[in-house]
Amino acid sequence: MDVVELLNSQCIVANLKVSSKKQALQELAKRAARLTGQPERTIFDVLVERERLGTTGVGHGIAIPHGKLAELDRLYALFARLETPIDFDAIDEQPVDLICVLLAPETAGADHLKALARVSRLLRDSAICEKLRGADSAEAIHALISESATSHAA
Repeated sequence: MDVVELLNSQCIVANLKVSSKKQALQELAKRAARLTGQPERTIFDVLVERERLGTTGVGHGIAIPHGKLAELDRLYALFARLETPIDFDAIDEQPVDLICVLLAPETAGADHLKALARVSRLLRDSAICEKLRGADSAEAIHALISESATSHAA
């Protein structure tokens, strides 16, 4: 499954106002609950548990929190551009302002890993990230991701 298939404009938050990693995960869990129909607390707990294993702040202002939920029937993604960068315990110790949450069914296996790899590859491109940071709406972010995902497909 391609990143564009996972991220429609309803899955994108253009200006998320949060002041901490915990608050970011709570807000994203709340929004993911509306998308997936799963309990907000369950999603939050899965994301926090994954963070305990090691940060999903991959560096360069990017975090890719992810987890698996038995009740899901497919992969889900949520992308947020933060209004103000926050400390996310990233591996490069830099604040994070771009977050892509991935949620997968327990049975996803390789599909989950492929989606993580695609998101990571897309967000590793500093030119794309700069454009995403400058986008002011969910539609603009979606257009950038759509355009970029096509050229980064592998």
